[in-house]
Amino acid sequence: MNKHTFSKAAALPPALANRWWPHIEATCKRFGITTPAQQAAFIAQIGHESGGFTRVTESFNYAVAALPAMFSRITPALAFALGRKPGERAVPLERQMRIANIAYANRYGNGDAASGDGWRYRGRGLKQITLLANYRECGHALDLDLVTHPELLERDEYAALSAGWYWWAFGLGKLADAGKFDEITRRINGPAMEGAEPRRARWAVAKQALGA
Repeated sequence: MNKHTFSKAAALPPALANRWWPHIEATCKRFGITTPAQQAAFIAQIGHESGGFTRVTESFNYAVAALPAMFSRITPALAFALGRKPGERAVPLERQMRIANIAYANRYGNGDAASGDGWRYRGRGLKQITLLANYRECGHALDLDLVTHPELLERDEYAALSAGWYWWAFGLGKLADAGKFDEITRRINGPAMEGAEPRRARWAVAKQALGA
């Protein structure tokens, strides 16, 4: 894979391809994402997670109706109080923080909602590394103190490397070589399989570009 085939596989305009290619190349080398099948699945999955390589932090700008479906801990009453209402262009930051803190409380090392860990360890990087325990493990692998400085995953280099670490740590390359793309989605997103169809569409484009 070179920059041209990466650009085609990820369906990126030149500016985004130039921005991300050095980091994707380094990540693939470091974490052994080497076969066309692995690279196609990797690009498709992180392309979906990052909104087409355009964001490296999780947004909680959800409409009222979308919140309970996205986060089981957000009740309809909480969704009405915290979600984006008609006439609002975006959920104010304070309410986004409350959504994150409730949704991710007491999970994988996070404290309760009052601790602020949900917002502090919200999704970051091209894979959207989430929750304290995952930040800690990723930090160990990358030799970074991500517990104290979770914002490091917003840097392009570490945003890409953190995605490679997750791919390697959870053995997703073997699934990619076996063509088990939906199982990769399940490992990343859980039983809900959020975005299954858009992910498959990205995978089809990537496979064609890389000859996978």
